[in-house]
Amino acid sequence: MLKFLKFIGSLFKIAFGFLLGIFLLIFFVVFIGFMFTPSDTERIEIKSVLRLTMKEALREQSLENPLANAPVPFLGSESGVGVYDMKQNILKAKDDKNIEGIYLQLSSIKGGFASIEEIRNALIDFKKSGKFVYAYGELYTEGAYYLASIADKIFLNPRGMMEFNGLTAEYTFYKGTLEKLDMKAEIFRVGTYKSAVEPFMLDKMSDANREQTLSFLNAIYDFMLANIAKSRGISAEEAKRISSEFLVRTPKDAKNLKIVTDLAYYDEVEKAIKKKIGIKDTEKIKFVSYSKYDKVANPKKEKYSENKIAVIVGEGEINSGKSTDESIGSETIAEEIRKARKDKNVKAIVLRINSPGGSALASDVMWREVLEAKKEKPIIASMGDVAASGGYYMAMGCNKIVAQPTTITGSIGIFGILFNATDFYKNKLGMTSDHVSTGKMADIRSALLMRELTKEEKEMIQGYVNEGYEDFTSKAAQGRKMSHDDLKKIASGRVWSGAQAKENGLVDVLGSIDDAIALAAKEAKLKEGEYRIRFYPVQKTFYEKIAETFNVKADLKQELKKEVGEMYPALQWLDWAKRQDAIQTRLPYGVKFW
Repeated sequence: MLKFLKFIGSLFKIAFGFLLGIFLLIFFVVFIGFMFTPSDTERIEIKSVLRLTMKEALREQSLENPLANAPVPFLGSESGVGVYDMKQNILKAKDDKNIEGIYLQLSSIKGGFASIEEIRNALIDFKKSGKFVYAYGELYTEGAYYLASIADKIFLNPRGMMEFNGLTAEYTFYKGTLEKLDMKAEIFRVGTYKSAVEPFMLDKMSDANREQTLSFLNAIYDFMLANIAKSRGISAEEAKRISSEFLVRTPKDAKNLKIVTDLAYYDEVEKAIKKKIGIKDTEKIKFVSYSKYDKVANPKKEKYSENKIAVIVGEGEINSGKSTDESIGSETIAEEIRKARKDKNVKAIVLRINSPGGSALASDVMWREVLEAKKEKPIIASMGDVAASGGYYMAMGCNKIVAQPTTITGSIGIFGILFNATDFYKNKLGMTSDHVSTGKMADIRSALLMRELTKEEKEMIQGYVNEGYEDFTSKAAQGRKMSHDDLKKIASGRVWSGAQAKENGLVDVLGSIDDAIALAAKEAKLKEGEYRIRFYPVQKTFYEKIAETFNVKADLKQELKKEVGEMYPALQWLDWAKRQDAIQTRLPYGVKFW
């Protein structure tokens, strides 16, 4: 009996210790969170300068990690700044009497050219207030310089470097890797330009893919060069000559060709800012970080109104199920569209899309909800950096489609891909199998692991893909009010820039997310001040984000990304390929632009 009581006592001590540990962990997390989360009552001193470093990734919605700055390494994870949020803060700074100007401290920007375009235009609007924008960099990438080109003064370090030599698109190919593993890809596709499968069947770009990539790259870069030329006071022809002939090889070249205004070290930049805001050399510049300024109350608060415009945001690869910070889940987006449709206070919907595509089924599920919403209220598509394949599928049913000239869109095509691992299992692992089935295709889901697809099976899968393409193009034609034949002429999987898509009828308006919201209000017959803007899905709470921070899978993913570096995209490909069991509408996963 005494032993039993001791045993019970030991269990009680263990349980108490466990509960106490959990309590202390929660207390520690909350304490650290409050310690490292800026206050929402920040005050800005007079003669302050807003400093934008653009170090965090540009996203459609801000992604905060409450413990990112905590002194415990494993608590940190990636975060990102929402493009719309940054624009709102720049607009707030425009009217803030305590903000003298904006200082851009740049090198590279983690974001696409459509996102950069949105922020660039916001800075141009900021300058209308008479306030200054200065930029400094030790290295300017193409994207960073494009943003900096609107500055009143562009400083480049005298020993610095800059990329002003055109854009490049690079694809990674895995055909050779598969051959070394005794594996091959079984490809099923429709569309001459549907190049998403090429990495698994070729070792270089096809002629069609090379043609389309060069076409939309030139369209995007010509637009950027025209804007750079306008900002720098040179002709578009001169800007193109400087870039195409790679004339900016040294900082002195950049200065002489008027690409930058000054060559200076950081201390000299500080002196220039001090002179501009009228303070002594011995005084310290009151720089305000973006994270701090984001917490400053906006004096121009949105007027209360029962009328709402719902902005529903989808970002990332398209899959069935729930959305994550990195992917679009059809279940989540469909539910948000449905709720907005049924909400009497929501007078219009803006569907903000930044996606290379993904599951054809998931894309179709969201398309259906768009059509249902369209019957009751206006729904406008707003395209971010990319809205192609499944991303375009989401948009094509909307009343109107708005895109930036630098948006990548189109890619109306479809494909299926399966991996034949028969020889890999047999030759590399020494594994074979045998089976019995009740039907001649009963084992088709696992066929490629241990046997070849039959001719009949291949024809059946290709038939699914063909049917999917006809369905995609017919629905796109319906949404764009084109004949099916005319739509197919600009489909076939071809990728377009936003400007090209406007010319061929795939896009209605070239503009920003603000333009899309204004168009939605107009369609709903609402005047400025008669509505509120609300973003969905609603951002997760502080405590939910803390819980995610401790998610082991997320932590391991971040650590893996850090460890493998440039090899991480290849691992993403392998993981993606392993999970695919559905027909896809998407862009090439491995394409990189710079």
